[in-house]
Amino acid sequence: MDAAKVAELKLFVNLLKSNPAILDDPSLDFFKSYLQSLGARIPKVPKSDESDDDIKSTDAPKPNLSTEKDDIDDEIVESDIELDNSDVIEPDNEPPQKMGNPSVEVTEENWDAAQLAKGKAMEAISEGKLDEAIEHLTEAILLNPGSAILYATRASVFVKMNKPNAAIRDTDVALQINPDSAKGYKFRGMARALLGQWEEAARDLHVASKLDYDEEIGSVLKKVEPNAHKIEEHNRKYERLRKERGLKKAGCERQHRQAEAKGQEAAFALHDGHVLSIHSASELETKFNAASSLSRLVILYFTASWCGPCRFMSPVYESLAGKYSQVVFLKADIDELRDVAARWNISSVPTFFFIRNGKEIDKVIGADKSGLEGKIAQYASQS
Repeated sequence: MDAAKVAELKLFVNLLKSNPAILDDPSLDFFKSYLQSLGARIPKVPKSDESDDDIKSTDAPKPNLSTEKDDIDDEIVESDIELDNSDVIEPDNEPPQKMGNPSVEVTEENWDAAQLAKGKAMEAISEGKLDEAIEHLTEAILLNPGSAILYATRASVFVKMNKPNAAIRDTDVALQINPDSAKGYKFRGMARALLGQWEEAARDLHVASKLDYDEEIGSVLKKVEPNAHKIEEHNRKYERLRKERGLKKAGCERQHRQAEAKGQEAAFALHDGHVLSIHSASELETKFNAASSLSRLVILYFTASWCGPCRFMSPVYESLAGKYSQVVFLKADIDELRDVAARWNISSVPTFFFIRNGKEIDKVIGADKSGLEGKIAQYASQS
């Protein structure tokens, strides 16, 4: 096997030992699966604020999206809706009224008695004696518990008495008995309007108007619909905002994951603490791009096999690479890469170029050990 590839593999294994979290990179799923197929146990790496130098060296800088993320995480504060609540009342919290037993068999005698009680209730309603009407209707309900109209009628009296919760309890029973009870929907809609439940009231009143329209339904709808429409529009607006916020948040998180994956890939390509030999112009460009993505300082060392001063500086250069692990140390042989050397106008070796974000910022010519380390220390501290 190629010795260079074996060396790279050793570097990768050492990188995994220092930071097993690299295996969580989606691009390495194939390798992770292979290790597990051999019986390897992949450790779960706990999140920690503390990390050693090796781990720091492989961490990619996260994109500066903190302000955007803070905006996304902020709770959407909904504005108030200007509603006409002039007819809304305080809810009635009295004990529930008596209800009939649906399992009771209604005899002809009970039915007749229930009709008689209902007649008395209607007479009491006409005279404005609402409490008396409730008593008669309750009697009728207990005698004939399967009558939806009796519950709906008692609900209408509760609406007149401003007892919307009691009315809703009666209309719910009426609609269980007869799902097509127009009066059930009508008086439940009116009761909900008294409680300010505008959307629910509008739905009930619209159903009632389809089943058996009357002027009273139309009159209540004129008050209910404007409020219901405002609430619907308000809800649509903020549902749209929440959906947009969700999409934006998902996009931001995806960018974070992609940036982290690229950073890990770039860090692996740069082999922190080692000198990287360059063998082609494209390889040099790749290393420059990786270093720029991590905001790393790059030292490009031009050397030659026949150069005596280069033989003196090479071990020094290797030592500096181990000392300044956050700096990228590259080495290129001018005889192997003549085109690259010509592009950099190399007139003598050794020559050391200092590059940041793909641009030359300084250079050292000759076997100047102290000058080289001095400039490395200077520019590395500015990272």
